[in-house]
Amino acid sequence: MTVPSPARGTTVISEKAVRKVVQRAAAEAVDEPARAVGASAAVAGRRVTADVRVPLPYPAHLSDETRRLREHVLERARTLTGLQMSTVRVAVTRLTQTAAPVDPAPSAEAHAAGPRRWWSQRRRPTGLVLALAAGIALAVTVDVFRVHLAGARPAAWRRSTVDWLSDHGPGDLSVTLAGTGCALCGLWLFVLALTPGRRRQLTLAAGSQDWSAAIDRSAVASLLRDAVHDVPGTQNVRVRAGRRRVTVRGEIAFGDCEGARAQARETAARTLADCGLHRPPRLRITLRPAAVWQPPAPRDTAPAPAEAAA
Repeated sequence: MTVPSPARGTTVISEKAVRKVVQRAAAEAVDEPARAVGASAAVAGRRVTADVRVPLPYPAHLSDETRRLREHVLERARTLTGLQMSTVRVAVTRLTQTAAPVDPAPSAEAHAAGPRRWWSQRRRPTGLVLALAAGIALAVTVDVFRVHLAGARPAAWRRSTVDWLSDHGPGDLSVTLAGTGCALCGLWLFVLALTPGRRRQLTLAAGSQDWSAAIDRSAVASLLRDAVHDVPGTQNVRVRAGRRRVTVRGEIAFGDCEGARAQARETAARTLADCGLHRPPRLRITLRPAAVWQPPAPRDTAPAPAEAAA
């Protein structure tokens, strides 16, 4: 890439162009159409931070797949844009079935210490507060300019607000309620600033601190639901995946209840371990006999009449 000189001008690559490059590179890595891949990028000088949202094949080890995806996106983005991409965060949106089975055995690096939870940018609360503050400041500024430059009378809403504030003191109920509301709003913003957010995502174990990946809790729940549902005799399997605990509930329609429960626990634990989560949640499985369940018929070990006569 030719280095631009001051005499020839400066080349600026917009965030939209970088986002398109990252989106295309991610689509190449996962062999999916670009419309199935989401991406966002933030450019600060010559450094780029990107977020990628992709579907991944199933079954496959998520940590290995996300690491391969990140390396491909880094290489392609650096080659095509010439910018320094420092961080690529990968979010798995869903799991797609592959034609050929893939070995889901995790690598040794997958059990290494992974990154902490991702921090949300809090765009909606920030945008709401900024829009509210900007609207009030704009209305007051416009009215002040009208009064001092055009000689107009102050707006009715500003006069009525000043008159109302002059007649109501701190002990008034309405003032107390308004102050309480502002305090609660400030406490809400303070909590948002100190908590990471993105509660629907679970971080995956990473082989190094240079990359991070996450998976939606709904994808983990879908994996566990399919795995437990494949256990013979189970039906109506429901899974609730939380950040610290995963609860599996279902029914046993036929067969041995204790055997089905043991097999379901083993299958669910293996499936949860194959996800390669940084902090695996606790697993709780509850399987109750269905209304149509009947105990298995006991095996008759007595010899047949003909055999007894012989």
